[in-house]
Amino acid sequence: MQATLRSSISFAGVGLHTGHPVRMTVRPAAAHFGIWFQRTDIRDRDNLIPARFDLVPDSRLCTKLQNEAGVEVSTIEHLMAALAGCGIHNALVEMDGPEVPILDGSAAQFVRGFLSRGIQHQGAPIHAIEVLKTVTVTEGDATATISPDMGLTMSFTIDFADAAIGRQTRVANLANGRFVRELCDSRTFCRQADVDAMQANGLALGGIPGENAVVFDGDEVTSPGGLRHADEAVRHKMLDALGDLALAGAPLLGRYEGVRAGHMLTNRLLRVLFSTPGATRLVECSPAQAARLPGVGVNPTDLAYVA
Repeated sequence: MQATLRSSISFAGVGLHTGHPVRMTVRPAAAHFGIWFQRTDIRDRDNLIPARFDLVPDSRLCTKLQNEAGVEVSTIEHLMAALAGCGIHNALVEMDGPEVPILDGSAAQFVRGFLSRGIQHQGAPIHAIEVLKTVTVTEGDATATISPDMGLTMSFTIDFADAAIGRQTRVANLANGRFVRELCDSRTFCRQADVDAMQANGLALGGIPGENAVVFDGDEVTSPGGLRHADEAVRHKMLDALGDLALAGAPLLGRYEGVRAGHMLTNRLLRVLFSTPGATRLVECSPAQAARLPGVGVNPTDLAYVA
């Protein structure tokens, strides 16, 4: 069955790139509502934005949505991953600023909040998007592929010159709360040279090493407290990918493979997937199919795994 939150929950913080303080409230919504964002600070035009892949403009450092009125919300990927990873299909996200609060740089605080509020199952079947054909997109040495599978599985490989990151690969079947237990607490990361360049261009103004981002410099982890996982970097890339794939509009039944992929490449993958004749079909999930979706089977005991 579809699910929403039992009650509303609010989060407050600053945006990673803008440094803009924002208060965000995630509210329950009716079955078949989907995920929508509302900019409550904007009242002179349409301030509602559906969480949909075809509303993503060119935004490489984070995932951004923009409606026809030009209203934007950005850095939505961690929140979208938390909603998908907790099996929440319907919610209204109210924000009084342009960027989702970065909090600790992961999805852990969103997950903890959602599970502490409780998940309300609704009397409506889950519809999922079944991948029927393999689709691949490439940009330089980066690739993203989605192919048929019985549930949502993911593999990701990253390869950085910085010795502290290096080459990392991880594979996961995201059924039965594995996102909550293994991925949700992995934080966004960057190299010190990238931080310097972004801040020189007026970005990453809300970034605080050790608090909401992991910073690497050559063979060193410069953030206080070090890493939560030895492969935290690739785990975070998988977290991002789940959030970006959640913009498909329904859970995906397919295998995602990313090699050095980023937000825009995953978004391109969705655009090509849905523009390829016969590559997908919408199905009403059987109990067996629903059991293989991210978030199904998550319960309060999984909070023990959340940072």
